[in-house]
Amino acid sequence: MSIKRKLVFAVSLLCLMSVALSAYASTDSVLSRWRKTVKIMDEDNMGFVEFTVTYYSAEYIQALVQKEAKANLWTKDEEENYKYQLLKTLQLERNIPIFIEINNYSPALRMAPFGDQVELWINGKTYSPVDYDKRFNFKLTGKREGFVYFPRYDEETGQPLLTKAKTIKFSIDGGIGPITMGRSSIDFLWDVHRDNPDQFFTGKAAERLELDRLIIRLGNLKEQRDDIQKQLDELDAELARIQSRIDELQSK
Repeated sequence: MSIKRKLVFAVSLLCLMSVALSAYASTDSVLSRWRKTVKIMDEDNMGFVEFTVTYYSAEYIQALVQKEAKANLWTKDEEENYKYQLLKTLQLERNIPIFIEINNYSPALRMAPFGDQVELWINGKTYSPVDYDKRFNFKLTGKREGFVYFPRYDEETGQPLLTKAKTIKFSIDGGIGPITMGRSSIDFLWDVHRDNPDQFFTGKAAERLELDRLIIRLGNLKEQRDDIQKQLDELDAELARIQSRIDELQSK
C-alpha cells in the first residue's frame, strides 16, 4: 500500500471513530438530560442522601434503546424484543412512569406509605401514584430503586393529562427522614411540551403489546360470559321448577 493510500485510510478511520464517539456522546447527553439528581448532605458533611429520578420521555427511551443495541451488538429483532420488554415495564399506554434511585448514607428514611410521600404536578394540579414499587414502603438505608406510576389520563374525562403541559414536576415530601426534614419537598422538573411517547406504539413491539392487551381483554370477557351463563343456567333451572309445579297444580 502506498503512503498516500495509507494516509487516506488513516484519515477515513479517524473520521469513522469521530462520528461514532460523537453519536455516543449525543446519546449520553440525551440520557443525562432526563435523569436528575439531588444530593443532600448532613450538617457534618459526613452522611448524605442522593435521589436520582428519571422521566421516560420519548427521546430518553429512543436513546436508551439505541445505546443498549450498540453496546450489545443486537440484531434488529433483538432490539425490537428489548423495546417490547421496556415498553411493557413502563406501561406507557396508561401511565406516566418515573424511575427513582435512592442512595441513603444517613439515618434511615421512613416513607410508608410511599404513595403519600410523592406527587406529580401537571398544569397546576397534583396527582398521586396509581402504583409503585412496594419496597419503598420499608425503612431505607443504603440503595433502593424502582418505578412509580402516575395516571396518563384524567379519571373523569379520559383526556390525556400531558396534552397542554409544558413542564411537569415530581416531588418527594421532605419529611421522609431527618436529613431531608429541613425541606418542604425535594423537586425534579422536566420540560415535556415536545415529548410524544405515542410514537413508540407502532412497529413489532407495539403490535406485541396490543396482542398482550387483547389476550387479557379476551380472557376477561370470557370470564364475564361464563359468569353470565352460570346465572342464566340458574334462572332456567328455577323457571323449569316453577313451570313444573304450575303444571302439577293445574292437572289436579
